[in-house]
Amino acid sequence: MSVPSTVPPRPLLGQFPTALRFCVRDQTRNRLAGLLLVLFVPVWYLLMDAMAGHTPLNFKLYSTGDVLRVDGGQLTLVSAGLNSVTMIAGFVVFDAVRKALAFDRRLVFAGYRQSTLVGAKSLAVALVATAIALYTALAMLLFWRPGLAGWFAVLAGFTVIALAYGALGLFLGVLVKHDLEGFFLIIMGGLMDTFLQNPLGNPLANKPVLQWFPSFGPMQFAVGGAFGESALWGHLALGLGWAAAFGVVGLAIFRIRTRNRTHAGSPTAAVLPPR
Repeated sequence: MSVPSTVPPRPLLGQFPTALRFCVRDQTRNRLAGLLLVLFVPVWYLLMDAMAGHTPLNFKLYSTGDVLRVDGGQLTLVSAGLNSVTMIAGFVVFDAVRKALAFDRRLVFAGYRQSTLVGAKSLAVALVATAIALYTALAMLLFWRPGLAGWFAVLAGFTVIALAYGALGLFLGVLVKHDLEGFFLIIMGGLMDTFLQNPLGNPLANKPVLQWFPSFGPMQFAVGGAFGESALWGHLALGLGWAAAFGVVGLAIFRIRTRNRTHAGSPTAAVLPPR
């Protein structure tokens, strides 16, 4: 009996839940990332709060041109939260995508549509990034309690930057060849990005050049909502633009690296590896 040259695609409704379950499990079973989230975030807040003090600082809102006089310690908590989110979200997604890439190829060979895997990965990144941002925003309440509207502004900023660095982790996960390269780019990129937005540690924090950094929009939105009672939706959209850009490029590379290159007439195996 001849072996069929192609494997018929499985029903779409049955593919997506399975693919989503694989993606979410890959991104949530990283114990080191979980430990960093649970323990590192409060400790990082504690250290930053102790070092920053309560020096008054000027922070410029670029959309309105207003200069806010803010508490340096509270502002540092916002930037420390952004920094935590960038590293953890980027690390979680990068590690999961790199480890699952070979399995994703097997899924495609077994009849899974690439579009289904792309959708599942996108939703998984969004779910995990939102969970990381929510925990980080809740942990901040141990050290500073802004008004409800201000806290939601901080949460929105954290969520958007988590999406951006989660998408960056996906992009690097399908691009770079070694773990060290990806970890270095995520950690150093996140540190530089968020550190430069805080005028306490960077005298140039109110300069226009910072508008080209991924955390600029989320930081502006969070600070505007928490200190200035301003909803800077355009800046939040700017952060989403970074997330979309990283995500589109990363998913395009993912499609290239997982496409079925089997020629017609060649046998293919539909057996999935154990998970």
